[in-house]
Amino acid sequence: MTFTAHINVMPLKELLDPQGKAVMGGLKNLGMNQVHDVRIGKHITLQIEANSKEEAQQIAETACQKLLANQVMEYFEVHIQ
Repeated sequence: MTFTAHINVMPLKELLDPQGKAVMGGLKNLGMNQVHDVRIGKHITLQIEANSKEEAQQIAETACQKLLANQVMEYFEVHIQ
């Protein structure tokens, strides 16, 4: 079976997000004062061949741990469809 893994990788909340801060400044300059915080990350989609949803989840998590996310500075969430 083929599963789709949707992965979100975001900077840890404790760390400064310079890209998010730059976008926040731009939004303020545009008068969009309703926005209070911006965090910028990445969204990754994987097509995974696996025997079960649980196996696809494990494959996606392993990919994140070994390559897709720097766990010192980022966290990840995996959703399988």
